[in-house]
Amino acid sequence: MTNRKAYLGARIFDGEMWHDESVLVVTGGKVETITELSTLSEGIEIVTLDGGILLPGFIDLQVNGGGGVMLNDEPTVEGISRICAAHARFGTTALLPTLITDTPEITRATIKAGRQAKQQGIAGFLGLHLEGPHLSVARKGAHDPSLIRPMEEADLDLLLSSVKDLDVLLTTVAPENVTEAQVGQLANAGIIVSLGHTESSFETAGRYERAGARMVTHLFNAMSPLGHREPGLVGAALESTALHCGLIVDGIHVVPPSMAVALRAKQGQGRIFIVTDAMSPIGTDVTSFTLNGREILRKDGRLTLADGTLAGADIDMLSSVRFVHEKLGLPLEQAVRMASVYPAEAVGISHKGALRAGMDADFVVLNNDLSMSATFIGGTCVHRQ
Repeated sequence: MTNRKAYLGARIFDGEMWHDESVLVVTGGKVETITELSTLSEGIEIVTLDGGILLPGFIDLQVNGGGGVMLNDEPTVEGISRICAAHARFGTTALLPTLITDTPEITRATIKAGRQAKQQGIAGFLGLHLEGPHLSVARKGAHDPSLIRPMEEADLDLLLSSVKDLDVLLTTVAPENVTEAQVGQLANAGIIVSLGHTESSFETAGRYERAGARMVTHLFNAMSPLGHREPGLVGAALESTALHCGLIVDGIHVVPPSMAVALRAKQGQGRIFIVTDAMSPIGTDVTSFTLNGREILRKDGRLTLADGTLAGADIDMLSSVRFVHEKLGLPLEQAVRMASVYPAEAVGISHKGALRAGMDADFVVLNNDLSMSATFIGGTCVHRQ
């Protein structure tokens, strides 16, 4: 007999509209419907929630680590599992573990681990994000410049042969080290190509978008800025109606006025969505860790190299949603969409990101003050505060 549960007691937001005095019905890990309590049939299990709000689970397309684990250091299925579990504590129900520029050996190990994570059904694992190594040294950020290099035939073949084994494979590249033809091959194979860590001009970004790029990695950071004569990648990202853009909303990587300008400027189907760019300290009390053998310091919400270069972010997805709502003054609905609906659209998945019939029953329950209550993946509670 199929396991059916009805969740009631919380106000429900399905990704588009609110439902008051309603219940979420889940069957076999999928959303069956959102309906009134009086319509439920006998025999269904009732799960009573203690008020609050029930929202679509958050989707994070850029997660370098969590729970004391960096993917670069533990490119294993166990490492991926620990990262997913750490972020589930903050409402993230699907994520892309992200490999920062590393050696070919680590890249291959990461892809192998991703394949195993999918086979084992690791809760919260959506696919992989390979951020590098084909970036611009001039816009390297915290990436090790000695590991940055052009995309060669072997690199291309590895990606093309791996996409079939993952639900989502995303790679961040820079025009300086990847050709338009290579972008076209990647895109045609179903790999999501994102532009980032680049000095790209506005014109070049447009050419790479036409070649198949569909995303921009952490808008404003590590890219050519918006200028009045050369709009750069920032200008291309905001002018395009198709490019989706990740945005780190910790108030450190991008200040609130710039976020507000970008959100007002961005039009069309391509949306701005939240990414955390989180590193291993999320969910821990550690004050430092290493990346490619270099120490990263954690202080006052910042993660930096010794020279002050930002090295990822020290923020979780729930805190990011609250920042957008409370600091930027956007409606809660829009903040939630930026963490659920829009990232799902960016990578072209239709079974996650909202709570509609047939979609995965991935949801988060928050208290009325937007503090954490519980996280559910596929209808199963994976974290309760």
